[in-house]
Amino acid sequence: MKKSVFAVLAVFLLAVLFVGGVSAEKVIAGVDDLAGARIGVQLGTTGDIYVSEEYEGDEAGTIIRQFDKYSDAILSLKANKIDCVVVDNLPAEEFVAKNPDLMILDEEFADEYYAIALKKDNPLTAEINGALAKLKADGTIDQIIENYIGDDDVKGTMPYIKKDVERPNGVIVMATSADFPPYEYYDGGEIVGIDADIAQAICDELGYELQINNVVFSSIITSIASGKADIGLSGITVTEDRLKNVDFTDTYAHAKQVIIVKNPEAAASPAPILGLLAGLGVAALALRRL
Repeated sequence: MKKSVFAVLAVFLLAVLFVGGVSAEKVIAGVDDLAGARIGVQLGTTGDIYVSEEYEGDEAGTIIRQFDKYSDAILSLKANKIDCVVVDNLPAEEFVAKNPDLMILDEEFADEYYAIALKKDNPLTAEINGALAKLKADGTIDQIIENYIGDDDVKGTMPYIKKDVERPNGVIVMATSADFPPYEYYDGGEIVGIDADIAQAICDELGYELQINNVVFSSIITSIASGKADIGLSGITVTEDRLKNVDFTDTYAHAKQVIIVKNPEAAASPAPILGLLAGLGVAALALRRL
């Protein structure tokens, strides 16, 4: 009889594991808990750079998983394939707003500022800096940002409208990665967002047409250095490594790298429960056969 009981227990455990039962997850409560975790980042971002510099090859066995899109990292987190995602704060807020089973930790991972990338020694850099200074002084930059992230009574109420001006200077090609709301994302087949509006405002000031090309984030710097694009706006932070290949304008926005984790207060996923019930069913059948 004892052998039969042990056999039933063994069948039960196997059944639960087979159906996708319970898997251990590392609890991430702050930056100190990242060592030894499975961390998701977008390839080529400052989050990727900072995380790799700090944890790649460490003694704790930290695993860094790189994704072409942040949305893929979020899906991997929801599927328990990674323990957290390091991402810029505004996209993080967008992701969490759509996924109540996720949360942003209070402790920030890093502080940073965004700027526009251009090819080395491009005279357009000085022109854009002049336009940025004017757009900052007259409140246009603040208005663009507030339109996307302001309070509920302001958000979406003051969109930037392309100006009806002459554009004798040709076309500026902007490279971006349009999976980074609210800075750049698709809306009705069109790339919109803070960076798209700022680029349009700059082109309005300088007399250029704007063309936006969507590329993988990790290829933006290469596209600019090779001349395939004139500027890069995609929440790009100035780093010493990037400065080896491109120049940057003055900064136009402040951002933070934050950590997204599973929300422990969210309702439990039905998958483990279903696995448990299936396991109980298998065990019950085994008992009936004793």
